[in-house]
Amino acid sequence: MPEPSAPPPTPPVSLAALLADGSLGLRLIAGLPDAPAERVAVHWVHTSEMADPYPYLLGGELLLTAGVQLTDAHADTYVGRVVEAGAAALGFGVAPVYDTVPDSLVEACDRHGLPLLEIPRRTPFTTVARGVWRLMAEARHRELRRVTEAQQGLAAAAARPDPVPAVLRQLAVRLGGRAVLFAPDGAELHATGRDPAPGSRTALARLARVVNPPGAASPPTSATDTLGGARLAAYALGGGQGLVLGVAAGSREAGDHTVTGVAVVLLSLLTAPHQGAAEAGRSAALVRLLLGATPTEAAPLLGPGPWTVVHAHGGDTPFAASALAAALGSALAETDGATVRVLTDRPVTAQPGWTLGASAAVGPAALAEADTQAERALRHAEATRADLVHHREPGPDALTALVPPEEAAAHARARLAPIAGSPALTETLRTWLSLHGSWDRTAVALTVHRNTVRHRIARCAALLNADLDEADVRMDLWFALRRL
Repeated sequence: MPEPSAPPPTPPVSLAALLADGSLGLRLIAGLPDAPAERVAVHWVHTSEMADPYPYLLGGELLLTAGVQLTDAHADTYVGRVVEAGAAALGFGVAPVYDTVPDSLVEACDRHGLPLLEIPRRTPFTTVARGVWRLMAEARHRELRRVTEAQQGLAAAAARPDPVPAVLRQLAVRLGGRAVLFAPDGAELHATGRDPAPGSRTALARLARVVNPPGAASPPTSATDTLGGARLAAYALGGGQGLVLGVAAGSREAGDHTVTGVAVVLLSLLTAPHQGAAEAGRSAALVRLLLGATPTEAAPLLGPGPWTVVHAHGGDTPFAASALAAALGSALAETDGATVRVLTDRPVTAQPGWTLGASAAVGPAALAEADTQAERALRHAEATRADLVHHREPGPDALTALVPPEEAAAHARARLAPIAGSPALTETLRTWLSLHGSWDRTAVALTVHRNTVRHRIARCAALLNADLDEADVRMDLWFALRRL
């Protein structure tokens, strides 16, 4: 049955909703032996007593008739023309012409698959029409409410520290399916939700390439498809990044297109390159560094400081680094794919899903040292299974403060000279002592095998001629390492 060529702005009403309206008293008597009435959409109501109503139908109607010109011989031809016009269903009033629905009409509707409704004497055609319009108004109200709630949910998601994954999650929930952000090469940058049908993931990736084909001058901005009852769609995001939003849903509800359109706009804005005052400051600082300025000269463009360097492990999306930076009150972040490094002038707090190591707050000249502090703090956090570890400097009352810095440094260089040429041995000894001689925790912190730790510590003991089981020896070495 063809779709109506020009559907009205109001959403259609399912035939099942009409049959469920007890005030109308409609009864389905033919035309739907197997198909559910929920799948039959009524777009409008039309009354006609023409022998051939075809020229006056647009498609999608519930056609109402009392059979004024209907005869048994003409029933099959009449139903065939109604089906050809694309009518959704036929409503037959049993008065005043016929006392019952003619058997010839029932048989013809069954043959052609046209739903046939019996309209009782007590229900005028105008009452049926009013019932359809009322149900349409209610459906429209539900659609507007659903779209409004979805817009609010998407807007709230866009304001989160991790806006892109949050918008995708919200869209998947609203559509009851799956939402995917595809990279220009077709790889999934982030995906969330459930697959509505087997094979939909592959089909959606294929559809995404339709709106972003390699080398195409003017590709389409959207594409749709179906698979096993699931509805698939792909939308090219604005901003010139070549990103594509793919959605897959098990069924289509009124307002889905509008909800997805809102998500497309938000994702286009969130993924597009833009430069505000903060971005301009970062760009200026980078230019100064590239042109030979020192960190001390470039840092004032980023903020007053002092600065804390944070090393982090965790996060499972391409947007994790920026999301963590936003949560720590900064936009200065970079990642090598394994470790995220953030530079912030705010207090550092634990973040869900992350393991963090934070340096002391320092000025621009000490940032390189702070980077090392954060790296060590992160290793200590992982070894001790802590969410966050801060680097701690010895306080002014520490025993080490009793020794002049120059003498302490000279002692450290002399004491550790045998292993000074091996950063691996020095760092292993430092980590092992900081973790109270734990082989397993040291192995975790250094990402090596525990036997490697044992071998390195034994090598340190031999080169330093030190009995590492002695507390005094450990304390002396720790003092030296702190001053190295």
